[in-house]
Amino acid sequence: MGKAIGAIVAVIVVVVAAYFLFFFVDVDQTQEGELPSVSVEGGQMPEADVQTGDVDVGTEEVTVDVPTVDVTPAPEEGADEPAAGVATDNQQPATNN
Repeated sequence: MGKAIGAIVAVIVVVVAAYFLFFFVDVDQTQEGELPSVSVEGGQMPEADVQTGDVDVGTEEVTVDVPTVDVTPAPEEGADEPAAGVATDNQQPATNN
């Protein structure tokens, strides 16, 4: 308990110190700033000779056997009814139409 109180006091001291340090400095702008003047002349982009490989893209139809998965959820404690959307041996799953 003593360490917790010490930590809380330390955090409060840091926050108060940061508050005073924030308002300790006062900055007033005495002169407007100005961007430097820059002179730019047109140039030329470098030339490049790029050779790429060929990519052939096609499609192919295949048949994939998808396994069926049976899931039996564990019964919830204190629940007499199965969860919504879960089929039991005698029921079909609920659907939202």
